[in-house]
Amino acid sequence: MKKKQPDIILFLTTFLLLSIGIVMVLSSSSYHAMLHYDDPFYFLKRQLIWASLGIVAMFFTMHINYYKTKRFIVPGFIITLGLLILVLIPGVGIKVKGSTRWLGVGSLTFSPSEIVKLAVVFFFARAISLDPEYIKKPKGFLSYLLILGLVAFLLSKQPDLGTTVAVAGTVFCIFIAAGARVSHLTGLAFLGILGVVALIIAEPYRINRIIGFLNLWETASDEGYQTVQSLYALGSGWLFGIGLGNSRQKFLYLPERHTDFIFAIIGEELGFIGVSLVILLFFLFIWRGYRIALFAPDRFSSLLAVGLTSIIAVQSVINMGVVTGSLPVTGITLPFISYGGSSLLFSLIGVGFLLNISRYCQK
Repeated sequence: MKKKQPDIILFLTTFLLLSIGIVMVLSSSSYHAMLHYDDPFYFLKRQLIWASLGIVAMFFTMHINYYKTKRFIVPGFIITLGLLILVLIPGVGIKVKGSTRWLGVGSLTFSPSEIVKLAVVFFFARAISLDPEYIKKPKGFLSYLLILGLVAFLLSKQPDLGTTVAVAGTVFCIFIAAGARVSHLTGLAFLGILGVVALIIAEPYRINRIIGFLNLWETASDEGYQTVQSLYALGSGWLFGIGLGNSRQKFLYLPERHTDFIFAIIGEELGFIGVSLVILLFFLFIWRGYRIALFAPDRFSSLLAVGLTSIIAVQSVINMGVVTGSLPVTGITLPFISYGGSSLLFSLIGVGFLLNISRYCQK
């Protein structure tokens, strides 16, 4: 099949989101960086390094023959599960703010949970494409469900409920695209809700987060503090914002201002216009991604495109839901925009594969 040019709208949308992210990382982190590292550009420099690596990786995955990756998918998936297990070993995994999600030495760390997002998408896209009818059978759906359950269990032990939900939501989208039975999907959704409830009950701090979410203003100085400060930031932005770099919430009022809650700083500094632009860009990304899946040359490519698009879609919806107080705090970053090395790198790798598939689309 003759190659075409990659989807230019998806390409430009990704770069616009990445550019907005770099500017907002500088704006939201400069005070914190100056206070703790005596360098207002501390986080910006690291984000630029990861962005550069991600762009190089994106161009690489955009031009390779992604069909040849099939032989590495199962071994890669097994290795990824091994990394998730390795994180849980005392003395090996790096613990930060109560969660053990990182591997590495010193400042050179990465999160295996970011790799697992891609590994899961490739694994299910390959497995389902080999026998499209298997997922429609109770035995087949159950076998896939057990694999998803294993991944969710390892992620929840870190603990990382946000990524667990994001991965489950992505796989759910793949199952829908693969033609799974409605009764099976309904059962999976019910089990997912029960699983989330069980994980919340198992950890007191999660119960406190739910209490804070349900009684936001009554817990504004405790469990609801982060969300309340986020709403203050969004509310003060009005239509055009208070100006780029002029955020007041970044002066240590809003926790995680350059990571999980960077969307709130966008709303404060750039107003309704700024957040609307970001939302529009994510809509464009999701539309082009699912369009690529619709016109992909084969089932494997189609399911892979659905999964790669859904990763971004699910994460962005969860993050914006948390920042606007529509969902409890989960610890999910905003793709391409939040500060975070491994998250940015693997998101751009995923975009590279998505652009690669677009070169073979029938329309």
